[in-house]
Amino acid sequence: MSDLRIEPATLDDLSDLTELLGELFTQEEDFTPNREKQLRGLRLILEQPSRGRIFVLRNHAKIIGMINLLITISTAEGGFVLLLEDLVVHKEHRRQGYGARLLKHAIDFARQKNFLRITLLADQPGDSRRFYLKHGFVESGMVPMRYLFSHDA
Repeated sequence: MSDLRIEPATLDDLSDLTELLGELFTQEEDFTPNREKQLRGLRLILEQPSRGRIFVLRNHAKIIGMINLLITISTAEGGFVLLLEDLVVHKEHRRQGYGARLLKHAIDFARQKNFLRITLLADQPGDSRRFYLKHGFVESGMVPMRYLFSHDA
């Protein structure tokens, strides 16, 4: 356990990160795993740190979990804020506090960099919602909505 560390992801981690997102998206109602799409999205973040950060929890052998934070601007807050896009721990390592460690790291990062807010979408109802509430997040009166573009010809 002492060899666990949280650090920024690199392009060399893309394959492992894509697998983790595949696990996550098989559990979420709104999303479907698509390796090429997840690989492309991760690469866009890793190649331009001004877009966001991906932190991984790893041991000497492999990545155990990841958290993905996207950077944006809030006119309501008058500054930079984060969107917590993905938090996932490998299924063999769940319920051991690793998600909480990644989340704490993300919150500490946001404080150090003077971000004004972290926003996320959580499954309703579900364990993830309870997890975030337990860690200090509060529910918003706003309802998430989306407009999807179809680029299939």
